Amino acid sequence: MTRPADPARRLAGRRLLVIGAGTRPDDDPRAPVGNGRAISIVAAREGASVACADVSEPAAARTAELVAEEGAAGVTVIGDAADAEQAARMIEEAARGLGGLDALVVNVGIGLGAGLAGSSPDDWDRVLSVNLRAPFLAAKYGLPVLADDGAIVFVGSTAGLRAGTDSPAYDSSKAGLFGLTRHVAKEAAARGIRANLVVPGLIDTPMGRQASARRPSRTASFKRIPLGRQGTAWEVANAVTFLLSDHASYITGQSLVVDGGMNAV
Repeated sequence: MTRPADPARRLAGRRLLVIGAGTRPDDDPRAPVGNGRAISIVAAREGASVACADVSEPAAARTAELVAEEGAAGVTVIGDAADAEQAARMIEEAARGLGGLDALVVNVGIGLGAGLAGSSPDDWDRVLSVNLRAPFLAAKYGLPVLADDGAIVFVGSTAGLRAGTDSPAYDSSKAGLFGLTRHVAKEAAARGIRANLVVPGLIDTPMGRQASARRPSRTASFKRIPLGRQGTAWEVANAVTFLLSDHASYITGQSLVVDGGMNAV
């Protein structure tokens, strides 16, 4: 049974779709939660009903279960966010399942290739499809469905601020999110809908740990973080929740970097 909305909670009564709500499977029972799942859970704690969308049905369903455990309505939506027809269908299913949409979070990303020489044209196309085409499709099909005065948050990466990885496709796609965010903010403003970008740095997630295993230099970068540690998916989720809430009612077209100060020094 869903608890009645508590007006003291920042997202009370909001209907939120999180695209990329699952957590990547990991054999380690102590593996941390991923950003999408943490965002879904924190939003539920703040009073939102959450449609949990992912390309993996088990991952999306598990996140929806965790949302329900917080006393909120959780809906499972399955589809490939980079496919136009499936992206449109996911928006429709989420709106139908929640009775409308007030907010949208797009948390998708893959990395392929190693340097220019080690990146194939297919690698480039696949990464740009997931990392930039999918957020574009989500905004294209989501904006007409969102209620007035709603909010969109894209989740990017500090790799969009500098050449942060060995993948030129990943770095380029994440840089493109800054431009997409600004455009969506401009177009959506007429209806009071805000669009912002959260820019995580080195975050302890299953994807982050797998990246560290492939690229030891990532672990060496921890020493450059002024706060002396990686961030957590919960800290990313708190930033996203803030931008979705009325506490950020005059913030749009902006990027919020969550990196422990790494890119400031």
